[in-house]
Amino acid sequence: MEKAMTSDFSAVSHLRIQPSQGWVALQLRDLWLYRELLYFFIWRDIKVRYKQTALGAAWAVIQPLFTMLVFSLFFGRLAKIPSDGIPYPLFVYCALVPWTFFAQGLAQSADSLVGQGNLIRKVYFPRLAIPLSSVSAGLVDFSISFTVLLALMARYGVRPTSHLVWLPCLLLLAFVTSLGVGLWLSALNVRFRDVKYALPFIIQFWMFATPIAYPSSLLGKPGRLVLALNPMVGVVEGFRWALLGAKTAPGPLMLVSGLAALGVLTGGAFYFRRMEKSFADVV
Repeated sequence: MEKAMTSDFSAVSHLRIQPSQGWVALQLRDLWLYRELLYFFIWRDIKVRYKQTALGAAWAVIQPLFTMLVFSLFFGRLAKIPSDGIPYPLFVYCALVPWTFFAQGLAQSADSLVGQGNLIRKVYFPRLAIPLSSVSAGLVDFSISFTVLLALMARYGVRPTSHLVWLPCLLLLAFVTSLGVGLWLSALNVRFRDVKYALPFIIQFWMFATPIAYPSSLLGKPGRLVLALNPMVGVVEGFRWALLGAKTAPGPLMLVSGLAALGVLTGGAFYFRRMEKSFADVV
């Protein structure tokens, strides 16, 4: 009897679970399998964003609107920055709408893994869902601020051009940029918490490196193409071209910005997956 039990145990196969080594596949199929969890994360982020706030979703409008007023006073009226023949407040606000979506998505996604540390340590799910939901939740705020932009255009008597059909592509470019940089910073933030403190400086510098308060036409063509390595340049200039009829054709800018954004997203996704195996131990 003892001999039979010994032979039975020896026949049992053993499975060793160990972390992956080096660069690993993205396994995007897991995101589809866990799509309901992703939807839950997005809905949760939307509800939590303005929970117990007096003004609620009005903050989606207040931030870009007050920034527009400050820029209009100091850059438009005092510094006399040109605006390509477009009313300066409208010129600035049109750029602030996609910029605010990008900046808030970046800020939320960069700190998303640390904020969900308890969940990461207890349950398995594709970790990519956390920063992805943080960026996706910002689409609600974008819709609100975009509605105000349309009202502001009506106030100045500016009608959208036929290039309006490009807006989904431009919004996608802003989304890809925010998610790509967010993947890099969220993975780094798990190991180096300095990222949290450096992030406001990064966003502020990035804002002034993007032609929000000034037109890219102030630079020559070679300078504009170099500036377009910042993916938000193509987004901002594209929004003005599609909505306000800006004369500066953004075709080359959008191409360079699109390639740069795709590179940032691809690199960020692979780096995120490589560092993912250590999240539960470090976070």
